[in-house]
Amino acid sequence: MLSKPELRKNARIHRAELSRALPDFAERLAAFADALALPAAALAFYWPVRDEADPRLLAEALAARGHALALPRIVAKDKPLAFHHWTPRDSTLVNAFGITEPLKEAPPITPVIVFVPLLAFDRAGYRLGYGAGYYDRTLEALAEQGGAYAVGVAYAGQEVSELPRQPHDRRLDAIVTENGVRRF
Repeated sequence: MLSKPELRKNARIHRAELSRALPDFAERLAAFADALALPAAALAFYWPVRDEADPRLLAEALAARGHALALPRIVAKDKPLAFHHWTPRDSTLVNAFGITEPLKEAPPITPVIVFVPLLAFDRAGYRLGYGAGYYDRTLEALAEQGGAYAVGVAYAGQEVSELPRQPHDRRLDAIVTENGVRRF
């Protein structure tokens, strides 16, 4: 099996290819809002950068079904993400990493459902992230507060048979792709 850095490099290239091949991905993903069968609760999504799978139309569809929306903010290196309430009318800022975040003044929110970006996922529900550990730390912190339902957002072609795992790697509860929803 390749090392995580090698897997990340290959996965970035492959994801870029998938992004170009699926220009209607966000619309197709939004069609699965009901299939997710999520309780009306606060959910956190991410603002996609570069060729990440885009969850924004899905988040809007879920907001129309009663979900409060939140976006993450990077608080500090090696710390969990902080979530702040966000609506499409709210201003955002772009941080030093090029990631769109809610304004610091937006009300904090503890999500019950967290949509997670990824480079690859495997059939057991593990994801390959970017290596900084923000989402693993965040999901661990949320677990200590009662838990959160983690949903990976990906192109179906990002699935691999198996990923290397470390003790801190958090398994997803579900994945949503342009082909549907799968629970783990």
